[in-house]
Amino acid sequence: MSLMTLGKLCTCFFCRNQLIFFGRTVKMASDRMKIIFHHIHGRNAIFAPRLIETGALAEHLPTEHFRYTTNNPLLSSSQRKFYEENGYIVIPRLVEEKLIEELCKRFVDVCEGRVPRGNMTLMKDISLKDTNATGEYLYYKLQDIVWEEVLSKYILHPKVLDYVECFTGPNIKAMHSMLINKPPYSGIHPLHQDLHYFPFRPADRIVAAWTAMESVNENNGCLVVIPGTHKGELQSHDYPKWNHTINKAFHRVEGFENQPLVSLEMEKGDTVFFHPILVHGSGINKTKGFRKAISCHYAASECYYIDVEGTTQQNIAKEVEDMASRRGLPFDFQSVWKYRSRLARGKELSL
Repeated sequence: MSLMTLGKLCTCFFCRNQLIFFGRTVKMASDRMKIIFHHIHGRNAIFAPRLIETGALAEHLPTEHFRYTTNNPLLSSSQRKFYEENGYIVIPRLVEEKLIEELCKRFVDVCEGRVPRGNMTLMKDISLKDTNATGEYLYYKLQDIVWEEVLSKYILHPKVLDYVECFTGPNIKAMHSMLINKPPYSGIHPLHQDLHYFPFRPADRIVAAWTAMESVNENNGCLVVIPGTHKGELQSHDYPKWNHTINKAFHRVEGFENQPLVSLEMEKGDTVFFHPILVHGSGINKTKGFRKAISCHYAASECYYIDVEGTTQQNIAKEVEDMASRRGLPFDFQSVWKYRSRLARGKELSL
């Protein structure tokens, strides 16, 4: 046998083995893709991949549909699935402690009169009205903080807005802002849906960011939620029919009394993002300390206003208009929300 013939035989043997190896590799990859495909779409789905001339097969693989989040890589697939199923997600240690301490000091300064409240609204807890409480021990909420020099640092915080963008898209309006304080032995908030207060839609492009300013737990009145209720509809709300006093505009949603609640116990800087139809509330602060949080509802600036007359929201619309009128602001319901909001990121559009 000549050297040339031997060389040809070796080459053929090598090529044959390479083809066998390549064929086995392709089969393994195909089997793996089939497993993933059936995991996502069920065993009865038909697996039929197509070869694309550009080689971009991945672009044509089936993808999951998410209703409540946008295609933003900041949220992992598992995080998006959790929000899709439950209507909320907690991001640990999102806001730095230094800023939280600055925000807390600003709130106390406003309560004590060292900083003017301007156009912000400082609200007293009605359960403390017959006590000698003053300052931080009396006020439970500082509202409409989007333009305040210090408190707006939270509203416009880049890391907060990065996550907000996962729910609203790139054009973001800050709509409803507040710093919430539960003084000792006060502060119940009935179960409710935030969309009850909002005359803008669509609900799926609205999200709340709620950041714990200290450790929050069941003893000091942490948030409680009913997971999955964001998949339902906006229900009617009204003042709860119970004996003890309730703060102004603290409406309660009916029909969820017997459903199990999940307590969102959080540490300082943890932030929960949740859907405006999610049923939630909070209990009484049963401790000698405070329970503070800062929050803002954001909406895509592509959202639009709706007329709530003749709907379940008509009662809160009238109440909000009356409160605005008493402050010298003769606004209708939509105008109140335009007045209290600001652009946080992106473009100013229809909202």
